[in-house]
Amino acid sequence: MESGLHPYKADLHIHTVLSPCGDLEMSPINIVNRALERGLDMIAVTDHNTTRQVKVTQKIGRDKGLFVLGGVEVTSQEEAHCLAYFPDDEKLDRFQLFLDEHLPKIPNDEDRFGYQLIVDENEEIVGEEEYHLLNAIDVDIDGIYEEVHRIGGLFIPAHVNKGTTSLMSQLGFVPPDLKADGIEINRFTTKEEFLKKFAYLKRFSFITDSDAHFVDNIADVYNVIYMKHRTYDEFRLALLGEEGRWIDTMAFRTKQ
Repeated sequence: MESGLHPYKADLHIHTVLSPCGDLEMSPINIVNRALERGLDMIAVTDHNTTRQVKVTQKIGRDKGLFVLGGVEVTSQEEAHCLAYFPDDEKLDRFQLFLDEHLPKIPNDEDRFGYQLIVDENEEIVGEEEYHLLNAIDVDIDGIYEEVHRIGGLFIPAHVNKGTTSLMSQLGFVPPDLKADGIEINRFTTKEEFLKKFAYLKRFSFITDSDAHFVDNIADVYNVIYMKHRTYDEFRLALLGEEGRWIDTMAFRTKQ
């Protein structure tokens, strides 16, 4: 291992109360506190098709010593989920404008799908998303990749081995010419098991995450990322396998 690298535990796929499928206890303060209790050094907030709960979670994380990466879980036109991560507020806001433009204007049915609440650091409700966030946007996966990269973010297809809302469930396979910065798998496989079937994807780094919708599931699965500091740029180097940085994906699973 390159000198000066440190292992950081990271769960990079967490939903807040803003996601309609997220539990009402998934407030930013509860997420940060639980992540610290579970020994995490780094998390990412990735609500469905919205970034509007990221900034308050980042503020709480800074105050408490947890690095919070700004992200989102986008549903592509194919109805495949994709993760995107951004380095700063300006780029996060630019991608939010893209989401607002391309999400169907279908009002959320709270009784059927759940609330879509924006809360502050004191768990006070300060807003809500009007349109249902679980719908697919009208852009395909390649188009989302292009927009994420145009803005300056990182793009990772989510839980590609999952039986629903994944590349494999929607397309039947992961395209060999996939444009992405990495691949996420869920807890039901390992990188080694996955590559036995799909060796053509070995060019990618892999991550695995809890996809937590409930506080108790945060850090059920996590990565150990070897980098010099907890920054977006260092995470980017690790995801791309550059300058000695790297990600240990499955060796540290806490639950099967």
